[in-house]
Amino acid sequence: MLSDIEIAQQANMQPIVKIAEKIGINVNAVENYGHYKAKISYDELKAVQQKPKGKLILVTAINPTAAGEGKTTTSVGLNDGLNYIGKKAIVALREPSLGPCFGVKGGAAGGGYVQVVPMEDINLHFTGDFHAITSATNLLAAMIDNHIYQGNDLNIDVRRISWRRVVDMNDRSLRDIVIGLGGTGNGMPREDGFDITVAGEVMAILCLATDLTDLKERLGNIIIGQSTDKKDIRAKELKANGAMAALLKDALKPNLVQTLENNPALIHGGPFANIAHGCNSILATRTALHLADYVVTEAGFGADLGAEKFLDIKCRKADLVPSAVVLVATIRALKMHGGMAKDDLKTANADAVKKGASNLERHIENLRKFGLPVVVAINQFASDSADEIAAVREIAAGKGVDAVLCEGFAKGGAGMAALAEKVVELCELPSTFKYLYTDEMPLKDKIETIAKEIYRADSIEWESGTLSKLKKYTELGYGHLPVCMAKTQYSFSHDPKLLGAPTGFEYPVRDVRLYAGAGFVVAYAGEIMTMPGLPKEPAANIINVDADGQISGLF
Repeated sequence: MLSDIEIAQQANMQPIVKIAEKIGINVNAVENYGHYKAKISYDELKAVQQKPKGKLILVTAINPTAAGEGKTTTSVGLNDGLNYIGKKAIVALREPSLGPCFGVKGGAAGGGYVQVVPMEDINLHFTGDFHAITSATNLLAAMIDNHIYQGNDLNIDVRRISWRRVVDMNDRSLRDIVIGLGGTGNGMPREDGFDITVAGEVMAILCLATDLTDLKERLGNIIIGQSTDKKDIRAKELKANGAMAALLKDALKPNLVQTLENNPALIHGGPFANIAHGCNSILATRTALHLADYVVTEAGFGADLGAEKFLDIKCRKADLVPSAVVLVATIRALKMHGGMAKDDLKTANADAVKKGASNLERHIENLRKFGLPVVVAINQFASDSADEIAAVREIAAGKGVDAVLCEGFAKGGAGMAALAEKVVELCELPSTFKYLYTDEMPLKDKIETIAKEIYRADSIEWESGTLSKLKKYTELGYGHLPVCMAKTQYSFSHDPKLLGAPTGFEYPVRDVRLYAGAGFVVAYAGEIMTMPGLPKEPAANIINVDADGQISGLF
């Protein structure tokens, strides 16, 4: 059996200009990065906005487990499936982060015979977007410390600097550091730290910006810390946003690639969903909607994090109205939610599936609170038994939705035709989409609404200072902003050990932070890390390149 990377390396890719022609993009507007990947020019991005809009399909999932769910595999497969049944479709996805690629995931471009290619490029440096985001973030950090060194005209309080440096790698040693050591010529010693690039505010801003002007304004609104008299200081006061935008000029353009079946894919941006909003860029999604009749996109991690943020943050800011939701589940993951150990997952156990299906049922209930039609996609593995598949179908039917078996991993688009047909059917239903909360709802109530309605917490524990911060944000005119919840992806709760559908817990809000540039308030719960660490056996151990430049080990 071929590995994912071996399948990808045997792909018969078409020149990227041919892919552009398929969806009506002017060849002169394609900015090639080699033969098989490209960016779309700003002029073309503006021109396509005049075309009619297609239907938007969100792919989300149950809470992830160590067994994996295959959300990206399903997203790419659904795109191929829609094209297979004769529909004009594009998939719009996030770019993979180097941290997880070298850490646990080993790649994030789909799997089997439903992948986006060139797989190695997409998983590694791609078109350099993340490097530009890293550079822009660290430029602002350097300008902060230089301003202090050069006299500190803004009276920046070195104890209250909130802006952190970033690197797109899992490196726990950089979480908390001290800078400026070695004498007066090296600046003011102070505590600092690094986040992973995909958790930083610049990543969130790039994915929410609608054009260069909007990008520059959002960058200028970044709050970097406070003055000695406790007034917020913004990046524009340091005159940093112009140079930051210059670094991001090309990174803001969506990236065009293709699937193994030569169908178009826009891959752009990559904020984490357990820390940031977990969605690809607004520019890529909007562009895809004007180039295709159906657009498949995904939101990171489970529906409690990714889908909620997609619907309450991205759709709100971009005026997007999804037509249907695909909820991905695997028999393996449901058995883990039902209490089975990972080493036992190949053993058929319909009872464990039924027990773990409480997680699936709750996600269905939650998605319906947004007024959206839902279909369950069973991402099939070879070990799945007929009784286990029947159990999932029965459970889904009990919630009034269909469960469709997806064989894209083994069969490509043909194995996703049944799901594609069902999605087309759902997209014809009249829209009843609604947000979970209104703009006018107080920030405190927005957080409580998500915690109680989506996570099913009984109560909220507000740690010291959190409520006063929310009051301050409201007084400063930010009370209308949406909330971005930062918590573990493995559970509905804040505790990664509480699998299934936990109830009866108190949800602890340990901190809140204003992302004025991105335009949301982040509420932190539990031990959520903005800089992950590598596991004991990182995926980097098996990734290699031979003398001819052939990469191996990505999966």
